[in-house]
Amino acid sequence: MINEIRKDADQRMAKCVASMAQGLRKLRTGRAHPSLLEHLMVDYYGASVPLTQTANVAIEDSRTLTVTPWEKPMVAVIEKAIMSANLGLTPRSAGMVIRVPLPVLTEDRRRDLAKMVRQEAEQGRVAIRNVRRDAINDIKELLKDKLINEDQEHQGEAMIQELTDKHVAEIEKISDEKQKEIMEF
Repeated sequence: MINEIRKDADQRMAKCVASMAQGLRKLRTGRAHPSLLEHLMVDYYGASVPLTQTANVAIEDSRTLTVTPWEKPMVAVIEKAIMSANLGLTPRSAGMVIRVPLPVLTEDRRRDLAKMVRQEAEQGRVAIRNVRRDAINDIKELLKDKLINEDQEHQGEAMIQELTDKHVAEIEKISDEKQKEIMEF
């Protein structure tokens, strides 16, 4: 029973780490990467769909993304979606191709992005601690129902704490790498 709780907590904590890493991919680091635009939603004939379902996003050079819509009427809609996404990007269309140049990051903007990374990492740590709390409550419930003894409870709590420490360390590593990437010139 404790192993099932531990396994469930491990899976949920891994999802928290993956979710945080996914959130950090949206932050731009001065280099062009298609993931900067993947999360954008575009109005496609009345339905809101991801940009990747209406166009091809590619890297033209280290500072420019190209978005090639599959249909001509989507050019203006995609431009509008990029502008309204509040990413600080200004798309320029040339026929069927939309070029999205990435402006050079200023020192202030880099610090702001690093702060956003720290906030995202803190949210990930809080999510992991919430999973830990739930798992420990489940173990305490087993003790209350007399399905385990106190020694097993302490062992289970120690296992859950080890998992928590492991996943928090993963979050720290990902966060530090992203902050370092952002602060590079």
